[in-house]
Amino acid sequence: MTPDQYCQQKAAGSGSSFYYSLIFLPAQQRRAITALYAYSREVDDAVAEASDPGVARTRLSWWRKEVNALFHGTAQHPVARALAPVVQEYALLESNLLEIIDGMQMDLDYNRYPDFPTLEVYCHRVAGVVGLLTAQILGFSEPRTLEYARTLGIALQLINIIRDIGEDARRNRVYIPLDELARFGLSADDVVALREDERFETVMTFEIDRARNIYDRALSLLPKPDRRAQRAGLIMAAIHRTLLEEIAILQGKTMNQRVSLTPVRKLWIAWKTWIAA
Repeated sequence: MTPDQYCQQKAAGSGSSFYYSLIFLPAQQRRAITALYAYSREVDDAVAEASDPGVARTRLSWWRKEVNALFHGTAQHPVARALAPVVQEYALLESNLLEIIDGMQMDLDYNRYPDFPTLEVYCHRVAGVVGLLTAQILGFSEPRTLEYARTLGIALQLINIIRDIGEDARRNRVYIPLDELARFGLSADDVVALREDERFETVMTFEIDRARNIYDRALSLLPKPDRRAQRAGLIMAAIHRTLLEEIAILQGKTMNQRVSLTPVRKLWIAWKTWIAA
């Protein structure tokens, strides 16, 4: 298996939003973004698949060394080897790849987030930076496009958190800020207990509205001349926004059900967004 084949297998499941965001791209950009997302998945799995936090920290430490090796031409892991030509061609920074690892490490440092500024740092690191690097690969003419992509990454991560709240709670992880839960008369224990009462509906409405607002702010930052180049990111955004609105119809009740879109619907959104943009 070649490094590119490994990345394809790691990052691009045929039913994922990621898959549909790339289907219209030229092969070179598709390979580059797939390698980037495979890297994000690898460092995420280094934490998620480790039952021992010490093992997870060791794995992340290894990846920090591997990123350094990547920029010195001595990478060993298939994902790092696939990324080697990408970082050169698109001038991706080592510091950005390391910042993604910093985000994954926050899952070892926190299973509760005290406030939104702390959660926003997490979202920036694990998704905003990935969005920024993706925008570099897609191409841009105005610096504001990078801020659009970073902000959009934060919005998409918030939507993922809303979608996965029940799944995360079963792993004793609560991403809704504790001060916001308290404002609506809830605690992290209520979330872990999967209680979907009126208080929960109210806090989820608050979280959904914030995700919408950040999403809208991101799109407002995208300069018109760069919309065409950034169409793959806009497809990912449109799929996530549709998912968010489906969750809103359920008043955020995702504790005991996972909301998803059918492949046909994702394909329709992808085609429509590609043409419109």
